[in-house]
Amino acid sequence: ELARRIGNAQVAVNIRAYAHFTDAVFAACPNLKMVSIWGVGTDNIDLEAAKRRGVTVCNTPGANAIAVAEHAIALMMAVARKIPQIDSAMRKGEWPREMLGQLHGKTLALLGTGAIGSHVGKLARAFGMNVLAWSAQRNSLTERDDMLKRADFVSLHVRLTPQTRGFIGAREFALMKSEAILVNTGRGALVDREALHDVLAKQRIAGAGLDVFHDEPLKAGDPILSFANTVLSPHNAGQTPEVRRDGLLLTIQNVKKFLAGAPQNVVV
Repeated sequence: ELARRIGNAQVAVNIRAYAHFTDAVFAACPNLKMVSIWGVGTDNIDLEAAKRRGVTVCNTPGANAIAVAEHAIALMMAVARKIPQIDSAMRKGEWPREMLGQLHGKTLALLGTGAIGSHVGKLARAFGMNVLAWSAQRNSLTERDDMLKRADFVSLHVRLTPQTRGFIGAREFALMKSEAILVNTGRGALVDREALHDVLAKQRIAGAGLDVFHDEPLKAGDPILSFANTVLSPHNAGQTPEVRRDGLLLTIQNVKKFLAGAPQNVVV
């Protein structure tokens, strides 16, 4: 279906992370010379196949950084302060007196220091958090493990690659504090699904704020829906009017630059 829609086009603009640009798609669309992505993630595109077949892939780095960073902080606060649960209880006529968490004075392990991760760190420091930043280019996995042991909050901002799939699994969860909170606004597959379900079910960690999932949209009966110690949002952290405006403009600018022979924001 994707190949049929692309047809003989030379440029495709992609805004759907679940539209998979495989080698078969590229083979079926020999006229395709460029894919301009609205967004940062390229895990749905076979980059090696694109490169091999002479297709340029561009994205829009930074266009949604502020919105996603704000959402990550919102998820931290929503989980720590149990806002959804308290709101639900009050609407049932209850007056809950929960013990809540705060950000000030807590330690945040920031895994990934691109545009989004860096802005999360800036906001976290404004709340009085101690920020530990990890970058795959600068830090080792041993350093990551040390951060996981010390962190009260863990926020994921690394790209999904074959190397980062299952980046947080049973081993990493075992290193984390029982009162730690995981926030994922990156990609669902950065976290091992079974390990996540296990620690949430056993309350091995305090909770999780999730904007991304292994299956999107979530299917009815997905186990993640049953855990009270989670706050969930439907992969919409970057859905603001400002992001839509800036992201789409940059997507089209990428096309114009490519057609003018001066491509920008090139991934491959």
